[in-house]
Amino acid sequence: MNNTRREALESIKDRIEEIRDELDTLREEEQDYFDNMPENMRGGDKGQSAEEAVSNLEDAVSALEEAASAIESAAE
Repeated sequence: MNNTRREALESIKDRIEEIRDELDTLREEEQDYFDNMPENMRGGDKGQSAEEAVSNLEDAVSALEEAASAIESAAE
């Protein structure tokens, strides 16, 4: 692989990592929202929605970590 393509891959990987960090921040905020929710509300619609959002955001963060890793491997 030439340097131009390596640099392009590195730029893409950096953007993916920035997005991953933003999503992880949102996941933490949603987790805090759920954690600070009164016990009786956690089992309700809002609580379940928050739990689902946290789970989905965790999945998205993991997928982006895998993508960044694959790009790094491709650039080697």
